[in-house]
Amino acid sequence: MNTLDSILKIGGVVSVKGRSVEIKVDTVKNASHLIYKGELLKNVSVGSYIKIAKGFTHLVGKIEGEYINENKFDSSNTYYSEQEKIKRLLQISLIGFLEGGIFKQGIKELPLIDNEAYLLTQHEFNLVHKFVKDEEETFILGTLAQEKGKSIELSIDRLLASHIGIFGNTGSGKSYTLAKLYHEILNKYKSEPAFQQNARFLLIDFNGEYMCPEEDKVDEVIISSKYKQVYRLSTGRDGSKNKYRLSNTVINDSQFWSLILHCTEKTQAPFISRALKNDFLDTNMKTNEGFLKLIAVTIEHITTKVSQNQEKNLVFTFLEELAQFGLADKVSNFRAFYKDYRDNLQFNSNNKVFYYGTIYSNTTDFVPKIIQEKVKVLEPDITKFSIIQRIRLKIIFQFYYEIQNGFSNKEHIGPVMGRLDDRISDLEKVVDVTDERDDNAILSIISLKDVNIQMRKILPMVICKQIYEQKKAKIDRDKYLNIIIDEAHNILSYNSERESESWKDYRLETFEEIIKEGRKFGVFLTIASQRPSNISGTIISQLHNYMLHRLINNKDIEAVEKTISYLDKVSFDSLPILPQGSCILAGISAQLPVIIEVSSIPDENRPHNETMVLTKHWRGEPNLSDA
Repeated sequence: MNTLDSILKIGGVVSVKGRSVEIKVDTVKNASHLIYKGELLKNVSVGSYIKIAKGFTHLVGKIEGEYINENKFDSSNTYYSEQEKIKRLLQISLIGFLEGGIFKQGIKELPLIDNEAYLLTQHEFNLVHKFVKDEEETFILGTLAQEKGKSIELSIDRLLASHIGIFGNTGSGKSYTLAKLYHEILNKYKSEPAFQQNARFLLIDFNGEYMCPEEDKVDEVIISSKYKQVYRLSTGRDGSKNKYRLSNTVINDSQFWSLILHCTEKTQAPFISRALKNDFLDTNMKTNEGFLKLIAVTIEHITTKVSQNQEKNLVFTFLEELAQFGLADKVSNFRAFYKDYRDNLQFNSNNKVFYYGTIYSNTTDFVPKIIQEKVKVLEPDITKFSIIQRIRLKIIFQFYYEIQNGFSNKEHIGPVMGRLDDRISDLEKVVDVTDERDDNAILSIISLKDVNIQMRKILPMVICKQIYEQKKAKIDRDKYLNIIIDEAHNILSYNSERESESWKDYRLETFEEIIKEGRKFGVFLTIASQRPSNISGTIISQLHNYMLHRLINNKDIEAVEKTISYLDKVSFDSLPILPQGSCILAGISAQLPVIIEVSSIPDENRPHNETMVLTKHWRGEPNLSDA
């Protein structure tokens, strides 16, 4: 044994139980530090690594615990000091082995009793924490927490060609880690023509953290504005200046409208489907003459097919529904047309008949003179109606047709009509309908900070589904798409009392399909969340790489523990006490879980999620601390 080996030797194996190994530490090595050639070497401690020599095989293990035994009744031994009575035992979990100058994860073989255990040399320590191959392209995410100077390099291919989860309580640094990760990647390749052509990143930002708060200032968050497109969506009075583009296929999908209008599965969703698939409505909504025909036919149904419980004001309700839509501004003479009916159209409740002056609805003159002739004064311009507005009109026409003919119950369908105006108004404020693509930027950031709660739930799902379906249809494996969702519990939660079961199932199925099947089409998902316990277990279990910041809640820690089988006990125990900016890196990009301190990024590229320093602000000295 050479001098270095004798210094680094710490003891021998005394127990082997599968991966769990116990090592008895030599009594002369019980000190916290060792001196070798004038240098102070750190001795073994919980969380550090050792190697066990079994012949020519060197097994590597991580120390998960230590305890002591005292030989009180062994008369065969003569002790020169009380310290020599103490047996120090280390609890080791095997993680891999050294072979051919490379560290490999996994168990090749188990040690034997009395096999000697050693501290790792600096070279061996570096091998254990070398997560990349020589030919791989890499980037540095941070430094090892227990060895400040040891940078952690990660393989770009193994990290980005995977689904990533970034979890941590608010203020733990998860948003900073997300920004650091994509700042490094985008900054490394942003000038490469092939990267600009083949890579797309879409970030769903619920709180406006990844854009400059002042719209008129240069936005450098994550990466320069030259390489990204920011959508500041708003359902406020003025709407969005830069709306997101939805395709005609999406906007004409009955499932989309069922989600927008929060339809029940049994009655309201089928009604919406009938409205969108009605060829009669679709054909007549394409011309001015056809539009007038739809108005005339609807009034005719109401006034000539009178039911026992006929509402005498149903014609006015129908016209008011159109007026709320703004039809008076889009159709000349509509106000006069409406006033004429309001002043002259009456209903005889005894005879169940409408009449206009002396002309009754049960006579042959009523339809041509009172309906068709009067509708002719209207002068619509159907080209002024957007696709969304035309769909709204189709739903209105379908509603009055069905309830008047007894095909649907007003009490069942009525709530949809009550939501129609507000939901469509909100929708038009945030989206444009066009088949023209707007994906020239490498990074697209969609801010939902100023979007109301209903649209915040629906828009991310609709947008993600659209770009996934477009990517899936082309099956172009040269193209890469990464969907990044910050505060993912907002849309990936399986517990929600505000939505129906069918809506929740559709929402989760959409993202579960992306995370289960997306890899085949070059689509990957990155999710960041404060509450992993609220996110679908199917989604978390499909993640390949994890960056775990401080988690306090036991349910969150349990959710992570259930899905990350290779995370050791020491790492789990450290989750509640991780300092700000530190995280546990685990997954296929790292051979073993390690605690790293995430490196800094330039101030202009940082997310806007700083924690205010209250006392300095209150004293008139505004200052922000890192988040």
